[in-house]
Amino acid sequence: MRSNKSSREKTRDMRLTIRILIGIFLVSGTLHLVNPAGFMWLMPPWLPEPMILIYLSGVVELVCAIGLIMKKKWAGWLSAATLLAIWPANIWFAFSVIPQGSLGLILAAWIRLPLQIPLIYYSIKFAKKN
Repeated sequence: MRSNKSSREKTRDMRLTIRILIGIFLVSGTLHLVNPAGFMWLMPPWLPEPMILIYLSGVVELVCAIGLIMKKKWAGWLSAATLLAIWPANIWFAFSVIPQGSLGLILAAWIRLPLQIPLIYYSIKFAKKN
């Protein structure tokens, strides 16, 4: 199916999505480093060394944000890889909150999953364009 969007609209969509991703990575990356314990409850029990992974993901998110700001091709690829790497943990989290019964937490966990798709898509598109 062909899109009816003009080239200008597609570029605008990509820029907006990349700006959103930069904001997400800057905030999330900083929080991972400032308050790593706040992310422990999001970590699946099957992951080794969760605290190291939290710090590592914070650093990688900040590197992605800086690279995207600087319009570096590698930043698009690294952003897509980072989003794909954390997706299994997000899926685990979405299923793990169901028994807790908190509707707000359940909705947030499940809405977050499909929202990663356009972020991954535009990260790859950014990498191919730059």
